[in-house]
Amino acid sequence: MVLGWILLSTFFVSIISLIGVITLAIKDRLLHKIIFYLLGFSAGALIGGAFLHILPEAIERLNATVVFYYTILGIVLFFLMERYFHWRHCHEGHCSIHAFTYLNIAGDAVHNFFDGIMIAVSFTVSFSMGWATTVAIILHEIPQELGDFGVLVYGGFTRKKALFFNFISALTAVLGALTGYFIADIVHGFTSFVMPLTAGGFIYIATSDLIPEIHKESNQKKATLAFVAFLCGIIFMGLVKQLLHS
Repeated sequence: MVLGWILLSTFFVSIISLIGVITLAIKDRLLHKIIFYLLGFSAGALIGGAFLHILPEAIERLNATVVFYYTILGIVLFFLMERYFHWRHCHEGHCSIHAFTYLNIAGDAVHNFFDGIMIAVSFTVSFSMGWATTVAIILHEIPQELGDFGVLVYGGFTRKKALFFNFISALTAVLGALTGYFIADIVHGFTSFVMPLTAGGFIYIATSDLIPEIHKESNQKKATLAFVAFLCGIIFMGLVKQLLHS
């Protein structure tokens, strides 16, 4: 039963990669506005997921100091992977990395693989944890996948080809989910240590990739609305916690 929910969740996450199809009917100016506010909301959702869902659960299983060490390790690992394995989170339609189109696909595939592991491990802990993690990942994936789609099109892909390769790279989340499920089932205590690593990854993505994009906005009104969206993301994850635990 748990495996079924894991596969269903990762499939939903993979489907998000096809969100680029909406760009066929949206003008560039409107699309950029939508993505910008989604950045704020997804940053808040990631922070909320880490501090309201994952870390409290991890502290119930491990010593708090150990949890924080592993959270820091998660932040460090995500830093290294983004820095040296080119995990590029591009939130603009046209990016300077268009010459590295296939590298972007490979990096996104690795990223999605670890997303699948996060989802699987979370579901092995509890149903509510699994869905909270899935929601946080989906909210983060929406602006990222829109950006990745723009990179592929700018790099020379047709829109259909960009959608196809984006979806193929997203399916590695299913492989990651299967890996995470069977490892968690075999290795005792695996989930307890992966949870803070996951939280560290969420914190890193929100603070290193998403929030800095909001700070780049010179228009005070837009920046303020993005901050409101950020708060809404945190509140949303708080409501999800209350709903799932009630």
